[in-house]
Amino acid sequence: MSTAIICIILAVLCFFGVRSTIKRTKYGCCGGGGGGEEKKIKVADKDISNYPYSSTIEVDGMTCGKCQNRVENAFNSQEGVYASVDLDKRQAVVRMKNQMSEDQLKEIVRKAGYMPGAVK
Repeated sequence: MSTAIICIILAVLCFFGVRSTIKRTKYGCCGGGGGGEEKKIKVADKDISNYPYSSTIEVDGMTCGKCQNRVENAFNSQEGVYASVDLDKRQAVVRMKNQMSEDQLKEIVRKAGYMPGAVK
């Protein structure tokens, strides 16, 4: 009896593992539906001299270009913010016209679906 239960549990785990692999292969690491690239939010003012405040925040969990765009979009959708994300360093450089607190920056990362790290 216990052997049957263990076999059922292993079969269920294999099913979810295969399903997850298919999903990642089909939609990318983020698993977002729809297939295409994440549409990038364009910032109207790209003149860095217009942003007197700057912070660098570490972002854990990014693995692909879709992740990078998702984090950039989360910041760039904020008024007076211009951010760029370095996927290799796993960090975002956030330039701001009005200073934002460390907690606000971390909350934006969380809402984008990633784990915020240290803010410099």
